[in-house]
Amino acid sequence: MNKLQLADYIVFFIYFIVVASYGYYIYRRKRSKTTSSKDFFLAEGSLTWWAIGASLIASNISAEHFIGMSGSGFALGLAISTYEWMAAATLILVAIFIIPLYLKNKIYTMPQFLAIRYSDKVSTVMAVFWLLAYVFINLTSIIYLGSLAISSISGISFEWCIVGLSIFSIIVTLGGMKVIGYTDVIQVIVLLIGGLVTTYLALSLLSENYGFGGNILKGLSVLRKEAPTHFHMIFDKSNPHYKELPGMSVLIGGMLINNLAYWGCNQYIVQRTLGADLKTARQGILFAAFLKLLIPVIAVLPGITMYVLHNNGLFQTEMADAAGTVKPDHAYPTLMNLLPAGLKGVAFAALTAAIVASLAGKANSISTIFSLDIYKKYFNREASERRLVIVGRWAVIIAMLIAALVTPALKSLDQAYQFIQEYVGFISPGVLAIFLLGLYWKKTTAPAAMAAALLTIPVSTVLKFLPVWTNGAFPDYPFLDRMTITFFLLVVVMVVMSISKPKAQNDTHVIEVDKSMFRVSTSFVVGSVIICGILAALYTAFW
Repeated sequence: MNKLQLADYIVFFIYFIVVASYGYYIYRRKRSKTTSSKDFFLAEGSLTWWAIGASLIASNISAEHFIGMSGSGFALGLAISTYEWMAAATLILVAIFIIPLYLKNKIYTMPQFLAIRYSDKVSTVMAVFWLLAYVFINLTSIIYLGSLAISSISGISFEWCIVGLSIFSIIVTLGGMKVIGYTDVIQVIVLLIGGLVTTYLALSLLSENYGFGGNILKGLSVLRKEAPTHFHMIFDKSNPHYKELPGMSVLIGGMLINNLAYWGCNQYIVQRTLGADLKTARQGILFAAFLKLLIPVIAVLPGITMYVLHNNGLFQTEMADAAGTVKPDHAYPTLMNLLPAGLKGVAFAALTAAIVASLAGKANSISTIFSLDIYKKYFNREASERRLVIVGRWAVIIAMLIAALVTPALKSLDQAYQFIQEYVGFISPGVLAIFLLGLYWKKTTAPAAMAAALLTIPVSTVLKFLPVWTNGAFPDYPFLDRMTITFFLLVVVMVVMSISKPKAQNDTHVIEVDKSMFRVSTSFVVGSVIICGILAALYTAFW
């Protein structure tokens, strides 16, 4: 039934009151006596390791995972989990090799890093790219998927869901990073509990349909037996989904580029760690890596389960659009509608928590970049701390309004998760090339960085559409492989330009590097080894 019962509304109301009350408590208790922009945007020195780790996951996990990744699980299988499991490994690399450099050089926005290392022009170009991507790709896709899911399980119209999610997210975001960081702890708890409840229901339902009662372990064995093609992590070229996840590129090629750019060079993510000391930041990142390992259990398994049930004749109408076409992104909402009253409210709260946390995180990053890297530089260099915070809050409201107006245009998508990954991937290769060379090669020049910033979208676009323009004469590479090619082309361009026209002797645009920063604690090493061991076991079992 596409309708919430009284028990569901009670559960959701409790969730809403707890989040709002705790957020207000944090705002009152931890707010600075002076209105500080760093306090508002970074929660400087206020977030503990568990708050940082929870905030990283809450900001990362959203409707694109519950709905989009479940949809890809329905269509592709367990292989889509590589985005999560390889992210866990990438987080370890970021904690060791990237975060220390930001903290050592007192970096609080990614455009600020580009301004310090290269020039204001490079910084501004990339700031504009990030703002456009956050508003027109990230915010819109999250609002779209969230509204699609909530309208499917509640009966509330799609348009009103857009309005409700936007307003709720604005309320959370206006409290600043401290409120976001600590309320994210509640959001993570809720989304994990709700996600596990939904997975449990899916496996129980599958087990019952095959005559094993509600035994979820039997459900797992049925899943492996009935959908063997959905339990391969690495696709070969004969697989019909090779273009989405091309072979080894999901381990060492485009997937690594995608993850390093996202977790190491992305304001929206890195911002959670920039107000902490190095030890706390690393502990938080490691905690997030452990949580990442769980995400496929709550996001991918339900999609595979719905695939098996659909193949056995169930949910034929629910999984199709008005024209009768199977829509993978309908898998999770269909499953949620089967939950009993009360538990459906828990799952509904979990989904809302994921959506709101992610929207709030992205909106906060938009306000940070706009206020500190656009407004203060080009509109009001003498802006007071209070003025910057006010501008940041208005940036949140305007960005959310624009995204809400654009959202209905995404209704034609089948697998929104793949859409997000592909089009964010137009920018990621250039971002990573600029950052890695800027961090680790002192000879990299500002003109070289500018060239990479301006070329990343055109090169990505040419590689995507050249096969069409040439009637197949040019190879049609999978988008992850296009990211790899674009990345290395841009690195070559940057190296050649930097060598052919080196920096002047008086150019002081360098990043301070201290080798001692790369030393990690014994506990960090132990945690990292455990994560890598789990990943090795998973890829060995499901290769």
